[in-house]
Parts: sequence; structure tokens; C-alpha cells
Amino acid sequence: MEMLLSTKGIAICLFFFVLSLAAAIEIPLSVTQLPTITEQSHTQVAYPFDEDFTIKCEAKGNPQPTFNWTKDGKPFDLLSDPRIVASNNSGTFVIQNRGIITNFQGKYRCFASNGLGTAMSEEIELIVPSVPKFPKEKIEPLDVEHGDSVILHCNPPKGIPPLHIYWMNIDLQHIPQDERVSMSLKGDLYFANVEENDSRSDYCCFAAFPRLRTIVQKMPMTLKVSRSNFIKERKPKLLIPPESAGSSSSVTVIKGGVLLLECIAEGLPTPHLSWVKVTGNLPKDEPETENFGKILKIDQVTAADEGTYQCTASNPMGRVKHEFHVHVEEPPRWIKEPEGGVYSIGTNLVLLCEAIGNPEPTIQWKLNGMPINNRTFRGRISAREISLTNLQLRDSAVYQCEASNKHGTILASANVNVLNIAPLILTSDGENYATVVGYSAFLHCEIFASPAADIKWTRDETIEPLSTLRYVLNENGTLEIKQTKKEDSGSYACWAANSVGKRAITANLDIRDATKVVVTPKNPRVLKSHSVLLKCQAEYDSHLKHGFKLSWRKDGDELPVNSTEGGRVILDRDTLFISSVALEDQGVYTCVASTSLDSVTAESHLIVLDVPDPPEDLQLSEHQNRSVRLSWKVGANHNSPVNESIIEFEENRWEPGRWQELTRVPGNDTTALLSLAPYMDYQFRVVSVNAVGRSQPSKPSLRYATPPAAPDKNPENIRVEASEPNEMVMKWEPLKPAEMSGPGLEYKVSWRQRGVEVDWNEETVRKHSLTLRNTPTFVPYEIKVQAVNNLGSGPEPNVTIGYSGEDVPDAAPSGVSVDVVNSTLVQVFWFGIPRDRVRGHLRGYKVSWWKTKSLLDGKRHHPEKHFLTFVGDRNYGMIPGLEPFSEFRLTVLAYNAKGDGPESSPIMFETPEGVPEQPRFLRILNFDKDSVTLSWGLPKKANGHLTGYILQYQIINETHEVGPLNDISVTNRSTLSWRLSDLSSSTKYKFYVKACTVKGCGKPVTEEGLTMAQGSKGSGKSSEAVKPTQKFHPIEALEPGTEYTVRLVTKNWVDNNSIFEDVIETRGRAYAGIYDGISTQGWFIGLMCAIALLTLLLLTVCFVRRNKGGKYSVKEKEDLHPDPEAQSIKDEIFGEYSDSDEKPLKGSLQSINGDIKATGSADSLVDYGEGEHGMFNEDGSFIGAYSGSKEKGSVESTGSSTATFPLHA
Repeated sequence: MEMLLSTKGIAICLFFFVLSLAAAIEIPLSVTQLPTITEQSHTQVAYPFDEDFTIKCEAKGNPQPTFNWTKDGKPFDLLSDPRIVASNNSGTFVIQNRGIITNFQGKYRCFASNGLGTAMSEEIELIVPSVPKFPKEKIEPLDVEHGDSVILHCNPPKGIPPLHIYWMNIDLQHIPQDERVSMSLKGDLYFANVEENDSRSDYCCFAAFPRLRTIVQKMPMTLKVSRSNFIKERKPKLLIPPESAGSSSSVTVIKGGVLLLECIAEGLPTPHLSWVKVTGNLPKDEPETENFGKILKIDQVTAADEGTYQCTASNPMGRVKHEFHVHVEEPPRWIKEPEGGVYSIGTNLVLLCEAIGNPEPTIQWKLNGMPINNRTFRGRISAREISLTNLQLRDSAVYQCEASNKHGTILASANVNVLNIAPLILTSDGENYATVVGYSAFLHCEIFASPAADIKWTRDETIEPLSTLRYVLNENGTLEIKQTKKEDSGSYACWAANSVGKRAITANLDIRDATKVVVTPKNPRVLKSHSVLLKCQAEYDSHLKHGFKLSWRKDGDELPVNSTEGGRVILDRDTLFISSVALEDQGVYTCVASTSLDSVTAESHLIVLDVPDPPEDLQLSEHQNRSVRLSWKVGANHNSPVNESIIEFEENRWEPGRWQELTRVPGNDTTALLSLAPYMDYQFRVVSVNAVGRSQPSKPSLRYATPPAAPDKNPENIRVEASEPNEMVMKWEPLKPAEMSGPGLEYKVSWRQRGVEVDWNEETVRKHSLTLRNTPTFVPYEIKVQAVNNLGSGPEPNVTIGYSGEDVPDAAPSGVSVDVVNSTLVQVFWFGIPRDRVRGHLRGYKVSWWKTKSLLDGKRHHPEKHFLTFVGDRNYGMIPGLEPFSEFRLTVLAYNAKGDGPESSPIMFETPEGVPEQPRFLRILNFDKDSVTLSWGLPKKANGHLTGYILQYQIINETHEVGPLNDISVTNRSTLSWRLSDLSSSTKYKFYVKACTVKGCGKPVTEEGLTMAQGSKGSGKSSEAVKPTQKFHPIEALEPGTEYTVRLVTKNWVDNNSIFEDVIETRGRAYAGIYDGISTQGWFIGLMCAIALLTLLLLTVCFVRRNKGGKYSVKEKEDLHPDPEAQSIKDEIFGEYSDSDEKPLKGSLQSINGDIKATGSADSLVDYGEGEHGMFNEDGSFIGAYSGSKEKGSVESTGSSTATFPLHA
């Protein structure tokens, strides 16, 4: 088997040497040797409740020793009493607890003998205690007078110590003790003087013997105290020690024991006891006293405690003293014990024995348990030494040295074994050893030999001893190989030889790879309540995998494998997971990787970060009227330095309970001088801040009230508000409570009309406003507001200019003119009103306009006014969103905060023709393989006289690639359909139709479709109208064996979507006869009914959605076309706009062929008024919508729709 090697070697320079082994190891039992006592009993108590008592004596030796006993120095036969049970091959015997066993009490000694000598045990005392009892006696009552001294004697029976004595009454209540009444060390109860309340008939003394499990009680005693006719005051008199002992006494104490000196005195008044050491070394501390100062106690007595101690009992009547002369003695103690051993023939022997004690002990030598006879002993003997020369085998013996004084006896034995044997190698042959690289290897070779043997180690069958510095031979024969390497593996031999013979054994050594371990992360810093995962990665020799083990420690203490703390700390072999990290989790975590040969560790220091602990111990100092110094102690920062301290305050005069921030100081400051406001009752607290966050606030400081003072500041934000023309309301921000500075805060308001009045008008108010009536309309005033309280006025206030109440303007703008920019946009100009006619602060101008008639049909319109607001003092503005080809009226007015002034006289202007809107729809009616028929609707608004239509088409495909655009001009404005020819078959086209006026063409409406395949015929037909109540509709004149697309659409075709569409195929002629009379079949009738119901359902859904104003989704696939009338307005802004119609205006859009129409305006956006819904893009496009109701039937651009003719031929 492999043996575990320990202790990594230290590289130091050592040399190999051949060791002469002395007798330093235990003699093997296979070798002849003297007896040796290996185990024995000591003082033993035979308790009455024990069943038996064992007295032990065990010894070893070769030959096996025999045992004899003595009792009280006389031979003791173990067979003399049947209650003694002896043991075989042992000196131990058992005494059975039967009958009277007091005759077994005594001092026993065990002797173990063989042919070489005799070993002797120490004395074993067996104590057989009797059961303690108080004698039965009649105790006469004690009659005494008040003030007399009394002693109640206990006289406890003898028993095994310790003894505890208690004085109690018959109800087992302790008798109260004090300086007047106390118990002596012997157990007697002393009364320094008695009082009437000491009278009782149940003074009981209880003696407790814990080792005997016994408590005995003395008969109750009666004490009667009668009243005395006079006061018996007297000086103290010592009761212990009694007066018969004289003024001094001697006390002997054992060193290491407890010294108890007792003084008890009687007298009236009750004496007081005190102690002092008169001679000798004075104690370092005040001596310890017990029993109300009546006992001086010193534990663990030393020689320094020797000397004279004096007790003094004193009362007002006098004093009495007694001296104790303390002598410290000690039992024998060894200085030098005799040492035995193994000796070879011809060597010399010297045994030393020396002991000290007080009194000085006597020394006695014994040989094999018997006193040495000086006449027959061939060696030299003295009190302290025995010597022998030229030892022979017969000199083997057990020498005993016994030291005694009156306090005890001690025994020391020395076995002198004289042997002459060849070496015995006690280590097994062929042992296998293993260690890891870099550690020391220890190959054992335990030898016993007499004479001593020479030892050497060799390797791999060589005879040369190992001699490098890495090889060290220890005294016990072990070979140590330091700093092992892989090449140290191999076989080694240990050789032992002396004059009697020679022996050898072999040992095998294997060197394994060292274990390596690392913990990640190395030293993590983790926020409290977060989680951390430590991982331990280890490498070890594959031969050691069965013994490999990982464990974790925290701060040196091993962590249990199972999860701890309710699963918060989880160990899973090589990982350590801590969830919700707490502050107590901080520490050094060690991963221990162990194999049968080595153990390595890796550490990771977990640092837990948390907000600081609250500051502590807030103190106020340097109290001033306007400042105080606050100091505090910083709490624990939990591994993140405090970078800032926030000082908060609370005052209970204005806002009790509300904490507010006062100031901040750097984190390393622990004091701050705080600037305070007058007339405040402050308390402060501090919050520490580190990188993790804010601490809890500290406990509040003591309160500090500042005295009142005159205001430091005046109100701010002084302003004038007025709701009536002849009124002026002056308002200001009131002072905050912290700014009042004192009681009785008021505001002194001063005013005068600017440039008119010289003297100030004044009024003092408590609120923060003042109203003046009957003031001129909109004239400037100088205003001052000053804070005043009971202690004075604030600083001189600043002057603020305010105006009295406004009225609406009383003049209209003049010189109004209109410049038409395009069909939907005009620019208006006007002359502003004089400043004195504004009668307030000019807010701006409003331009109102309304349509009077359409120039297209000459119809007059009900006037619906719209307006735009132009803020500020200006004289022009842009009016967008007008209807082309129409007549309008326009007015301009000025307004202020009070309202609108009168309007200017209306002026008339007309807008020119514009481009029309897109046609309402585009439909493909008939289609063939190379032609289609298009139908479209009129534009919703023509915006002028229509001149015709532009029809465009181009080839498209699914990849959004387009062919060239083809144009067809339809000059007849009444034409609403067109047939296109010469198209490619089975090709997808996109069609565009847009309406035109003299100003250009509008946005196109689009549609897509697929022409039919070559050889197929296709034409579209529309049936008569289908009633919603119909369940089916026949379609006649179809070709057999032909595919048709059937579509159900709404009658007006406006929605560009079909309600129902499906592809059907008619049957061929050959099968026509099969279906003759099919219309009479029941299944056919059922199918038709189902189709009719589905059609009805779809129609109902369609009508519901149309009534709700919904629109079917359309697919936008067209490029945008240009709007010739759109203008890029980049230099004007629009005003606020109000209209009864919501009319979206479209901006400039790019043509499908990439052309961009030029705009004719270079006006800036800043000239447009402020609209009510947002307004315009930078390119002039109108973003918002007019306010008001939407015109019925108005729609936005429909864009392109899905195909309206079949894609299947």
C-alpha cells in the first residue's frame, strides 16, 4: 500500500551521515525486558451507592510479569476475601460492595515481577466513608437579651469533602446573613448582637456532601430575644480566633492551594472587619474578601503570599486586632527523575534523583521494590545518585526513587535493561511509498539493537550509500528525500548492523504530479443583496483521482457541503454560490484540493459593498445667531469610501416633520459650519453617500433655535395683472417661511404713476397682492414691495415698472391689400394701428376670410369665416389652403390681451384656376389578350375648367421593375372611358388616369391588370343589377370547357373592391348530356341555396362597413405624380387658422418619370400665421387640418387599388 507523506521539504544544505542509533525507542515486546507499570489507580472512594470498586494495576514485560499487592505496608492476599475478584495476567482486582467493607480501607501498592526484576506502583488509597449523621440530641432554647452576642453551633458530621453548610428555617428559607449575622468556616452561626426579630424556634443547620449525594439536618434550635432595660453598647471582641489564641496565630498553607483567614467579632454597634498585610511582599491587588469581609481569601497561593496578615474589627466604641503568620509549604516535587533505558554490555550507568519541597523531602532508593542494601550492592549510592560500571546482563533491574515529606510522597522508576542482540528492523519489508513532485519523501526504517546499530540507505541494488545534499538520515533511521523529482522514483534498501548481526529491508517510492488549484474570480467586489459564484479549478495526478476531494473554507472554518442558511449559500463540489450576499458573507474563501498525498489551497477575498452605515454622535458647537457647527462620526463605509455627506434639516415652526437638504460636504469631512436663517427651530441629520448609494439618515441632533431678525430679502417676481380696464392688481411671490426672519411679517407696497407723480403712495398688507381701482387705462407705474416684520424692514427694494388695466384696441388696420401667389395661396399686407390706439400690449393681428362664390359655376356660398393669427407687430402674412377659382372677402384686426379690436373694411380677391383632384375611380371593363377598356370617374373637384385627361400605362412585374411609360391624351373632357389596343398578351400592366385644366394635370388614379394568354378569349360583361334579397343569379351564354372569373361588385363602382370573386370552369360538350336536368336535383338546389346565403351575408357586411365610413385596404404600388399647383414655400410661415372645412393641402410631389415641377414662390415660412393644428412642412405642405366640420363626401387621395379585372384567362 502507499503511505501518506507530509511536510514539504525546505531546501537547505544538509549532508548524509551514518547514524549510530542510541537506545531512544521503545523496546519491542519480543525482546526480553523488565516489567513496567503501564496503568494504575490513584486515590479511590468506595461510595455506598456503587456496586463494586476497581483497583487497577497493569504492567508489561518479557517474560510476562506476575503481580503482588501490599496493604498498609503488609502483604495483601487477593484470595483472602470472597468479595475480591482478581483478573488473569493482570494486577487489577474488583471489590464487590456487599456487607461491611470498612476493613478494605487502606493504602495499597502493586508489585509486577518477572525473572529480570520488579516494578512498583505508587500508593493507592481506598477510602470507605461512613454515612454522615447528626447525633440525636435535645437542644435547649437560648434566652438572651437584646444586644447580646450569640453562637449557634452546627458541629457537622464527618464525611467526604467537599462539605457545604446551610442555615435555613423549617420552610427551607435561608437565614439572612450580613455583617451582624454570619456563618463561620466551621459552619457555626454567629450573631455580633441580637435583635428582637432574631427570635425564632426553627434555626436548622443542613450539611450537604455532594460526592456522597447526602444532605443531613440538625435538630431545630430556638433563640428567644427579650427586650433589655439598657443599651449594651460595647467595643468589638473577637470570637474567631478566640481570645484564648492571643493576639496572633500561625497558619500553614500548601503552595498552589487556597488561603482562608477568618475573623468574626461581636459588639454593639456591629463591628466592621478590615484586612491588611503587615510584612512580606504586599499584594498587587486589594485582597479578596468573603462573608461580608470576615474571610480573607487568596487562590493559587505562592511563596510571595507568605507573611503576616492583620484583621481589625472596629466600631465607634473601639477596635480589636489579630495577626496571622502565614507559612507556605509544599509537597515534594521532582527536579530530576531517574531515567532508564537500554544498555549494552560493558557500558556504565548513572541514575540521578533530585526533589524539592517544604519541608525538604527525604530521598530513598529501592531496587526491584526493596530498599537497597549498601553492603551487597556493587555500585555506588548516595542521596541523589546511583552509579554502576561495566554493566552485565545480570545488572538489569528496576530502580525506584521515592521522595517524601509531611505533605506527601512521590515515586519515580527507572528500568535498566542490559541487552546484547542483533538489530531488529521493526518496519515492514517491501513498503510502498508515494509523494508528489516538490514535496519531501520519508522512507521509514525503525531499528532496535543493542549494541546500537549503524544504518545506511542504498538505491536500486547498489551498495554505495546515498550521499547527496537532498538525502537526510534522521535519528530514527528514516530517510528524508527533499524536493523530490520524478527521477526519484525507484527501489531503496535500509541496512542495519552491529557487533551481533546485520539486517536489511527494501522500500519502493513513486513520485506523482503535484495538485494545482485556482479560484475565480480572484477577489470579487459584490454589491449587497447581489449574487456571487466562486469556481474552483483543480488539476491532479490521474493515479490519485479516487482520493481527490474539494472542500471550501471561510476565514479558516470549513463550510458544510449541504446548502446553508435556507439555501442562500450553496456548495456544489467545485462551485460556491451565494445568493443575496450579506455583509457577514465578506471574508476569505479558500478552496482546498486534497489527494491522498498532498493538499493545496487557493484563496479569493470576497468584498461586499453596501451603502454606508448612518453617521453617529451628532454634536452642535460654536452656536451663533446665524450659524452653528455640526460634527458627527462616520459609520462603516462597507468597502466603498464615503465621497459625500448630505446635511438635512427639519424645523418645527413652519414645516414640522419635513426634512430638507441644507448643504453637502466632502466625504472626508466630519464637521461643517452651517449657515442658518433667523427665527427657526432647527434639528439636523446627516446622510453618508458612497459609490453604492445613500445611507439611512442618522439620528437627529439636538434642536437649535435661532433668534428673530429683520427680513434679509424682499419679495420677488413683482408683476401687474388686471381684468378690468380701470384696475391694477399688483402681485408678488410671498417670502418662504425660512425667509420671514421673525414674527409679524407684512409687505409695504409703494407705487406712483411714472412721469406724472413724484411722491410715492404706500400701503402695508399681509397677503401677497394689492388691487388699485379707478386707474387710467394702460399707463405705466413704478412699484416697490418691501418685507417688514416686528424687528424691522428688509433692504431697500428695487423698482418694477407695471401697467394698469388694458382695454381692447379701438382702431382697425388700414391699407389692406392682397397679392395672389397661386390658386391656393395669397399674401396679405396692411398698415398697423397707432400704439396709443392699442390700449394695451399688442399681441398681433388676425386675418379673417370667407368664400363668396365659385368662379366655375357662379354659385354663391354661405359665408363660413376662417382666420389666421399673426403674432407680434407685423404688417403682412400668408393665407394658405384657399379653394382655386373662387371669390373671397378678407378683413384684418388688431388684438391684445383684453380682446379683438374692430375689423378693417372687407376687400375682395379671386383665386385663379388650379389643377384638378384625381378622378374618383379607375375600372378595367373589358379585357382581351391584347386590349383592355378603361373607365374612370370625374374628379371630385375640378378647380377650374377641365380640358381633358391624360391616360398612361406601362408594363410592371413582381420585382417592381417597370417598362417605359406610354401617354395618351384625351382632349374631350366628356370622355370617361377608353380602349387600349396593341398590348402584349399574358402581361401585367399598370394604368394611370389624371384630369387636366389649363393650369396642368392633377394626381393620377391607378389600376393594375393582366392581359389574357395567347389563344384564349376573354371579355368582361356586366349583368343587370342584383337585388340584395336574391339567393342566386343565373349567368347564361357561356362557352363549354372555359374558365371564367365571376365577381360581385357594388353598383356605383366607387370602392374599387369586389364583394365576392371566384374562378369557375364550364363543362365540355361531351359531358353535357350527363347534367341534363341537373337543376331538378336536390343536392344542386341545396348548393345554390348555400351560395345565395353566403352572398347575402357578404352584402350585409359590405353595407354595414360602408355605413360606418370604413374603407377597404388598398395596396399602394404607384410612384407619386407631380402637382403643378403645389408651391415650395420656404420663406413664409402661416398664421393661426380657423375654418369650417377640413381641406388637406397636398405638397409638391415627384413625377413618375422623375420630373419636378418648378414652384413660383420664394416666400419664407416665417410669413405664415400660427395655425390651430400644427401647420406646414418646410416645403410648404400643409400638415395640420382646418378646424370645423368636414364637407360631406370629401375623401383623401385614393391612391392605387388592387386589380379590378380577372388575372385568370
